[in-house]
Formats: sequence, C-alpha cells, structure tokens
Amino acid sequence: MGYDEAIIKLGDFGRYQKIIYFLICLTSIPVAFHKLAGVFLLAKPDFRCALPFEDDSPGNGSQYELPHHLWNISYPPGEVCEYYDVTYSEEYLNGSLVRTTNDTRSCDRYVYDQSKYLNSAVTEWNLVCGRGFLAATSDSLFMLGVLVGSIIFGQLSDKYGRKPILFASLVIQVVFGVLAGLAPEYFTYTMARVIVGATTSGVFLVAYVIAMEMVGPAKRLYAGIFVMMFFSLGFMLTAAFAYFIHDWRWLQIALTLPGLIFMCYYWIIPESARWLLSKGRKECAIANMQKAARFNRVDITNEALSALLDEGESSADKQKQLDQVKVKEPLPSVWDLFCYPNLRRKTLLIFLDWLVTSGVYYGLSWNTNNLGGNVLLNFVISGAVEIPAYIFLLLTLNRWGRRSILCGCLVVAGLSLLLTVVIPQERNGLIVTCAMMGKLAITASYGTVYIFSAEQFPTVVRNVALGAASMVARIGGMLAPYLTFLASVWRPLPLLICGVLSLAAGLLSLLLPETHNKPMLETIADGERFGKKTKGDVYLEAGRELRETLETQPLNGSLENVHKV
Repeated sequence: MGYDEAIIKLGDFGRYQKIIYFLICLTSIPVAFHKLAGVFLLAKPDFRCALPFEDDSPGNGSQYELPHHLWNISYPPGEVCEYYDVTYSEEYLNGSLVRTTNDTRSCDRYVYDQSKYLNSAVTEWNLVCGRGFLAATSDSLFMLGVLVGSIIFGQLSDKYGRKPILFASLVIQVVFGVLAGLAPEYFTYTMARVIVGATTSGVFLVAYVIAMEMVGPAKRLYAGIFVMMFFSLGFMLTAAFAYFIHDWRWLQIALTLPGLIFMCYYWIIPESARWLLSKGRKECAIANMQKAARFNRVDITNEALSALLDEGESSADKQKQLDQVKVKEPLPSVWDLFCYPNLRRKTLLIFLDWLVTSGVYYGLSWNTNNLGGNVLLNFVISGAVEIPAYIFLLLTLNRWGRRSILCGCLVVAGLSLLLTVVIPQERNGLIVTCAMMGKLAITASYGTVYIFSAEQFPTVVRNVALGAASMVARIGGMLAPYLTFLASVWRPLPLLICGVLSLAAGLLSLLLPETHNKPMLETIADGERFGKKTKGDVYLEAGRELRETLETQPLNGSLENVHKV
C-alpha cells in the first residue's frame, strides 16, 4: 500500500503523470508498425509464369494481363505455377497450330500484377508456388521473436531497470529494422525481422509496465486500455505509409525511422519509482517522486514520502518473514494446475481462449489482402474497429460479468466470420463488413481474456500461469501466418477456420465459472474449489485433498508426490 498511497498524494494521475503516460503510449505506435508491416512487405499480388516468348529485361517488363485466347493456350485451367510445354511459335500463338500435348513445365520466371503493389519481398525473391510457404514462415518467425523477446527483455527489465532496457530495445529495433530494408536475400531479411520482433516486446511490454507503475490503482484499468488504443492508431497509420511509399524496402525503412524520435525520451522519461524501491534505491525513488510533485504543484516533504514508503516496506518485510517460515514447503508451480481435475479443466479452457483470441486476432489483421476490394481501406477499417472494441470494454468490464463478455464476443466473432463464407463473392462489401465485425469482437475478447484469466488463477501461481497463457497466445500468433496462407487454397478458408475456432472457444468458455465480484483466489485449494460442482463436500486445504470422514481416498496424491514427478 505504501507506494500506491504515495502516488495518490502526488496527485494520483496529475499533469506530470499524464504527460509521461502520453509519451510512453506513443511508443506503441512503432510497435504496431513492425507487427503489421508484413501485410505490405510480404504482399502477394496476382502472378503467372513468364512465358518463353516474353521479354523481362529491364525496361521491357512483361505485362500481367494477357489476351484471353493466349491465356487459354498457355496455362492449364486454374493453374498459374505451370505452363504448357510447347513451342510458342507465331503459328501456335495465332491459333493456326493446335496443341498436341498436355505436358506442362514449372515456372522459372514470373510476371506480377503491379496494379496494387509496385513490389514486395515476395515479388523480389519469388516467394510463390513451391516457395509460397516461405512468406508465411517469415511472419511466423517474427512472432517467435516476439515470444523470445517477452521472456528476455522482461527479465532484463526486472534486473537492470525499465528505462535502460526500453532504450536498448529502441536502438536495436532501429538498427535491425533498417537492416531488414537493406537485406540482400530472404534469410538476412527474416533474421533481421526476428530480432525486430523481439524488440517489439522490449518496447511495448516495458513501456506498458512503466505506464502502469506510475498511475494509481483506480486508473490502471483505463491506463492499460488506452495503451492498446495507441497500438490501434499505429495499426491504421501503417496504411498511410503504404499509401505513399510503394517500394517495400523504403517502406520498411520508413516504418523504422520514427523510432529515432523516441531517443530523446532518455532525458524525459524517469526510471520507475516502484522498480527503484524494489532494488532498495529509496533516495532515487523519492527524487523522482518529488519531480512529479513539483510539476503537479503538490507540496510534500521527503520525510512524508519516506514515511509512506516505509509503510509499504514494513508490509513487504512481514510478507518476506512469512515466506521464510514457509520456505521448507514446496513452492507451487504451473504444473500444479494440471494435477487436480477442476483446475486442469479450467486451465486448458483458458489456454484455448488465449490460443484462439491471439491466432484469430492476428489472422484477421494479416488477412486483409484476401478480403477483396480496396486493400488499404480494408486495413484501415481493421485497425479502426479496435477503438470501439476498447471503448466497449471500458464501459462494461466493471459492470458485466467477465465470462459473459468473453463468451459473447467470441460467439459474435465466430458467427460474423462464418457468415462471410455463405455470402456470395460478388457482395464483397458485405463480406468485409462481417469480417470487420468479427475483428471488433475478437479484439474485445482479447482485452477481456487477460483480466478473466488473472481472476481464475490462484495468487500462488498467478504470475507463472499468466506467463504460460501468454506463451500459448504467442503460439497462436505463430500459426496465424499459415492460416492466411490457406487463402491460396480457397479464399474464404482462413475466415471459415477463424469462425469455427472462435465459436467453439466461446461456447466452451461457458464451462468456466464467473469471476466478477468474486473474491480473488489465494491458494491451490481455492482454485480447485472455485467453480467445482460435486455431490459431496469435497475440498482442498493447505495443498492437500481432504474429504469428509466418509471418504478418504485422495484425488491425485499429495503435492509432495507431484513435485517429485
């Protein structure tokens, strides 16, 4: 309570906190640039094999469009990765000579439709046909970098401080972002993007923590949601860059260079006072807090701040003493969530929610190229619908049940996406509308699942459980590029899969207990009891299963045996 009370004394969310919070939120914009850039960097336009008689030398590039009769005599029906293996003489091309074989030959050159994209990494390195999966693999490895970065930079920020790791991430992001734009071949580009992906976690997660640590408890829900709104703003601005910059290399560099602006933050953004206190640097923390007090025109002495912080330290010391008393007891771990049937069932359902919300969110964000119509407009709408989703959460999260919001949003997303499959292709505007309705709903569910999950897990394993759930979400993000790749098989297929997954996850989430206005769970015993419906009075206490005297058989053995396994 010490630090939180001190924050309130400083003006809670005063002018100083508002300015620093706004500056921190801006760092979410380049994070969105890098996460969504793949839509344009790896855009795959329509293409076909370059035919033997076509000249693709500089200045004489072949046109994608072919007369209908030439297309019919050159390519098998529905095929663009092979062409008929015949002699393309003048007689054959004018129809005087009939084709006598159906043998085909694979492409060695390609012609791309430049009506939507001047070029992309896909067109430069021919990531189509048999190499088409490489584009999806590049985006998937980017998300692997996001996963690795969340682990590495999270630990480094806890050890060395929020501020130095934030700026180290920004510097690395700029360097490797430019390198990705200069990459001479696919491997260098992909590795640079992996490192950029890792730094997005270093920038976004550390900035998010700084923002949350500098506001009072009453404002933290709003602070967290508004950070996400700035990410959505970056989402939409990515399309503005793509509108004016048509070369993919310059686009990658242009999306990276705004990161240089944030280097001046080094002299503006303070180190987190909460982190300083956790490292015993109380004088530095008080100096930072006094700076905020002066800016907010709040008069408070160093002694008064020190007394408030001492209250928090004494509470922390008491907690440490309690922890030392319990040191001989085995510490609960994430594996304990799988050792009891009710906890195991809830954990698997929560992990499914994280997997689906992340996979569908990124799947829809990266699938705008496959919706038809104006690609840039689709992309902007996909980012814009996130804003009303977050406003919806601000208005309902503390009023409606968490389960009701999560299930309702997932079901709405599922039904909206499934509708796109049955709508005729010529009604493209209606398809886009349903897809964006699904994006709005899945964004709202993404914002809900974190809070809902935190309230489902007991305190003793909450952090590690949320960490595991976040890793599952990253796996969903890594699978999303392959989901969008399936559009090459059948254009509505990604939306069909996203719809089925969302609907299934929404209905299965009804099996989870409601947590709104319920006390936080503290022990593994609380977690096993919560939401459990049994005929007898079955309960856990001190990590062991106990029953009424009529029943003594344990469920899964003691925790000691669990930890030995």
